[in-house]
Amino acid sequence: MASRVSAISRRTFMLNEREIESCYLGQFIPVHYHHNMLMDQNRMHGFKSAIDYAVQPGAKVLELGGGTGVLSWFAAAKAAKVYCVEFNPDMVREARKMLALNPNGEKVEVIHADAFEYLPPEPVDVVICEMIHVAMLREKQVEVIESFKRRYLERFGGPLPVFLPEAVIMAVQPLQQEYDFEGFYAPIVQFQETQVVYPGTVELAAPAVYSIIDFSQPNQLAYAWQGKFVVERAGEINAMRFVTKNVLAVVQERATTIDWLNHYMTLPLAAPVRAAVGDVLEVSFQYRAGGSIPSLQASLKAGLVFQATQQTTEQAGGVPAFA
Repeated sequence: MASRVSAISRRTFMLNEREIESCYLGQFIPVHYHHNMLMDQNRMHGFKSAIDYAVQPGAKVLELGGGTGVLSWFAAAKAAKVYCVEFNPDMVREARKMLALNPNGEKVEVIHADAFEYLPPEPVDVVICEMIHVAMLREKQVEVIESFKRRYLERFGGPLPVFLPEAVIMAVQPLQQEYDFEGFYAPIVQFQETQVVYPGTVELAAPAVYSIIDFSQPNQLAYAWQGKFVVERAGEINAMRFVTKNVLAVVQERATTIDWLNHYMTLPLAAPVRAAVGDVLEVSFQYRAGGSIPSLQASLKAGLVFQATQQTTEQAGGVPAFA
């Protein structure tokens, strides 16, 4: 009997596998991190504009991973009802407190639930989900939405609601990155703002798109890419920049989109490559949506498959002396 009680006590204080993963990968982001997101003007303005466009008057809206509730609050300006799902109990309390301070907050029902399991009590018109990390790593954006679509169709049938973001475009770019920190050499993962020029960052080729996610369609959870770059600027390729552009809404009548660009993520290469203009660099990597940054880093490989200077030398050496 004592051993059984002990086992129950251990279970009470231990997280199960799903909860552990959620703590690390997206549904248990600390309160202060959500506060920082409120201060990100690009993120806030982009989502507010997209939600204002996508949510029609009287609509029913669901947000998966509500955080402070701000995106649900944007939706409440037009929606008749907003279901805001949040897994972190601290954030549930925070969202309820914040929404009570704002007009239309009463239209948002904050629900303490797992986004992998929750379904609304009625069909909804729009689903907002911002569990987004650069390259779709760490957080469970793709897996949560794919799970939701399967369960929603089983309960309500079609059509699916509009998803916000509607799509994600992911690209990669070779860099020469400085890793000198007051004389201390440290090749670390770096996150950089997209509208800031960093003197220690040199772009050596144009970015290449390696995946496009359309949330209205079925999506795979694994990414594997092998592609080539023509080097446009000589230098040492010692890092790859990962770029993630979130298409929050497609404004069809204006043939434009409302976008939000994540911070750039720069991963150091294990084996830097010295390259000249015209050289061709081949890059490959693979990882799983929601996986760890080290898992992508471990698979990242780069090497030259064509050297322009060597080709020129060989051609010059083959020209007859009397030509």
